[in-house]
This record gives sequence, structure tokens and C-alpha cells, in this order.
Amino acid sequence: MYSANRLCSTRNKKHGSDAMNGSSALVDNAGASQSRRVFWDQDVYQLELERIFSRCWLMLGHDSLVPKPGDFITTYMAEDRVILSRQPDGSLKAFINSCTHRGNQICHADSGSAKAFVCNYHGWVFGQDGSLVDVPMEERCYHSDLDKSKLGLAPIRVETYKGFIFGCHDPEAPSLEDYLGDFCWYLDTIWDGPDGGLELLGPPLKSTLACNWKVPTENFVGDGYHVGWTHAAALQMIGGELAGLSGNRADMPFDDLGLQFTMRHGHGFGLIDNAATAIHVKRDGYVKYLEETRGGIREKFGPERERLYVGHWNTSIFPNCSFLYGTNTFKIWHPRGPHEIEVWTYTMVPKNADTETKRSIQREAIRSFGTAGTLESDDGENMSSATYINNGIITRKGRMNSSMGKDREGPHPVYPGIVGVSFIGETSYRGFYRFWQEMLDAPDWAAIRANDDTWDVMWTNRNFWPDRLSAKQAEPQD
Repeated sequence: MYSANRLCSTRNKKHGSDAMNGSSALVDNAGASQSRRVFWDQDVYQLELERIFSRCWLMLGHDSLVPKPGDFITTYMAEDRVILSRQPDGSLKAFINSCTHRGNQICHADSGSAKAFVCNYHGWVFGQDGSLVDVPMEERCYHSDLDKSKLGLAPIRVETYKGFIFGCHDPEAPSLEDYLGDFCWYLDTIWDGPDGGLELLGPPLKSTLACNWKVPTENFVGDGYHVGWTHAAALQMIGGELAGLSGNRADMPFDDLGLQFTMRHGHGFGLIDNAATAIHVKRDGYVKYLEETRGGIREKFGPERERLYVGHWNTSIFPNCSFLYGTNTFKIWHPRGPHEIEVWTYTMVPKNADTETKRSIQREAIRSFGTAGTLESDDGENMSSATYINNGIITRKGRMNSSMGKDREGPHPVYPGIVGVSFIGETSYRGFYRFWQEMLDAPDWAAIRANDDTWDVMWTNRNFWPDRLSAKQAEPQD
């Protein structure tokens, strides 16, 4: 058993955040910094497996990947192998992909359709629901003394939201909808939408990347800062709305290009206004689709969410699922220890768009953020470097800064959660690590629920948005 206190430095320092106990040595919310150890230490990683990945809702897939009874996919929840299976009645069940006899992996296929799952070690047979239904030579070898009802595959809680499927190991965790919380208000804009919502196109592209799982998750949750620098050459080549960001040009009106959002349970995203299709080179079909459907969004949800619908999102659902709406790449960052991940990449498309528009979106998403995508390659090098630089013992004693936009954020009169003034900021970084720290500290979900009414007290500028909006209304109109 690992504890947060074990993670603190044993040195008795008289000053600085290293003197703090437990996870507060790792995350300083008031100072907006994190220890470099969060990207490196094995002890930190083991505590994450125990207190985050074993307790949070984790993305498993989408209805479109298992459309018919008998359809299944195999996936991961952190490092645990999982089978997700569509049942004869249309419901979904998930269970650990490990035989209850001698522990062998049962299903090795990525996906398919099956009436049962058979372990190739000794031939134990498990039904679509994970129950043990047959054992070779049961009467002769077990003498009818085997209680098969107690030897089914370990079950996993499964719930869906707008077709997206999540699993959770913890029976005390809140419902999926409660876990997503205020983020549902945002997700409904695109996951429900005006025209049937979204689906995932698979099978996923799979690759490994030498980095800690939090590096890409934090990048997607709110790193608008790197876009103009890391991707400068790519943006110049692609052109379009984001080309002006190339080289972080000082003449860009950064405070008027978008927003950042963070929620109770660490979910968050950054919005770039009017840029949904900005990364697409060939975009005519997608532009046409958005223009034809944005009126439906305005009618269904109002102008504030129409703004979201035609913007570009860089998004993470805590802990390890990310997507770019607009670019429409959809990622799951499966951890493989503290220094490596397996990246699964789907394409997210409007469910009721025509076939050619879907194919065009998929081609563009793969070109930019597929395994060998133009922008994926830019990011991968930085993500690996941000991890492996911390193998130096002196380097690892340092801290990382996430103070951009601090105090230029707060509760908004329309948008739920905490809202930052610009998509280039670190509001959602701070929100992600605030909840990450809370999960490491909390012994159970009851302790987490106890903080529901006070989770946002670290954002002290409560009048930021009322004051800002009043000032804008007072400005002379052209």
C-alpha cells in the first residue's frame, strides 16, 4: 500500500514547497506549480494506479464500435486488460480479460463478434456476460465440486453518456453523469448536437510513446500556448485561421480568441473561436455540414453553445482521455509505467454526416494527429523530452510552473465551472492538477464528495467575469 505521505521528501527543509507534506509537495495550488516528480517517480505512479485509475471512470469506447449483440472490443483500464461486450439484450458488460483458473489472457483479438470467450490454456469457456459456462472434463477432474457461479470474470461497472462508453472499478464512485458533472453541459453541444451527435471511427491507430501519461493529457486539456511555437511550420503550411498564431505573433488579440474551462473533477478544455475546421486542408464538406447544422445548435442550446459548436476544442476528460473537436482526433493515453504510454487514436465524426464528409474528416485527422501525423510528430518529441529530462536527480528536484492566466479566471455568468479569459492560458492545467492532488489525498469517494461545495475556492478572483463583462459593455461602440 502506498500513501501520499510516503511521497514527501524525507529531508527537513526550512523553506520552499519541498517542506510540504504528502501530495502538497507534488502540487502547490496556491503557487501554481508541480514537482517534476509527477512525471517520473514510480511511487507516484503506483499511487495513481490505486487512487485514480482504480476509482475514476475511464473511457472504454463508443456504441459505434460494438453495434450488434455479440460484438466486442478489447481495451485497457490503465494496465488492466478488459473485454467490452454487447449483450443479447443490447446492454453492455465489461470484465477483466484474465481467466479465473490460472490467470491467462483469454481474448487476444482487438475486436470481433463472439458467442463466448475461450481460454486457450485449459479451455475454460466464458459467456458474453463473463460468466463461467463450461469447464473441460468438469465431472471427471473436478468431481462436480466446482462452483462455476463464483468463477466468472471480474466485472466492471459500465455506463454510457451520449453513446460514449466508460468503465469504473469502484462501486462507491458517483454515476458517470455525476462524474462528468458540469462538463455534460459542454459535451451535449457536440456529443448530442443537432443531428444525432458523434461516433468514433475505428479500429484505433496504436503506437507507443516514451512519456508519462499526464504530459499529453495536460497538453490536450489546455495547452494553447505551444500551438504557435511548436507547430509554427505546420501552421504556415496548412494556412487558414490559425496561421496567424505561427511564431506567437504579438499582434494577435489573444484575449479575444477564445476561452478556457475547468470542472469539478478535473475535466477541461480550451476553445479557439470560429476555428472548428482550421487544421483541415480539404474541408469543404465539413464546413458545409457545420454551416447547415449550427442553426440547429442555436435553436436547441442557445448562442453561447453555438459559439462552442463552431470553435475548436482541445479537451481532456480526467484522467486519460483526450480529443480535439474540429480536428476530430480522439485519444486514449494508456499508461505503461511512469515513463511510457500506448496511444490509441480514433477519429470522431458527426454520426449523420454523409459518407464522403466522414472519410474526409478521417483523412485530415490522421494526416495531422495520426501515428505519423504532422502535428503529432511535433508533440511527441516534446512529450518524451518533458518526461525523460527528469531522470536527472538534480533536475527532478525542480518544479514546473503553471501560472499563466492566474487570477484572470473565475465563475462565469453563463458557462459552468471556472472560466479563463483566453485559450492561451493554464486555467485548465491548474484544474487538472487540483483534482489529481485531491484524488491522491482522498481515502475514498466519500472524502471527495465532502469537497463538492468548496472545490473551486482556490480561484479567489470571484468577480473577474462580472467586472470584465461590465467593462466591455461600458466601452464605446464603433
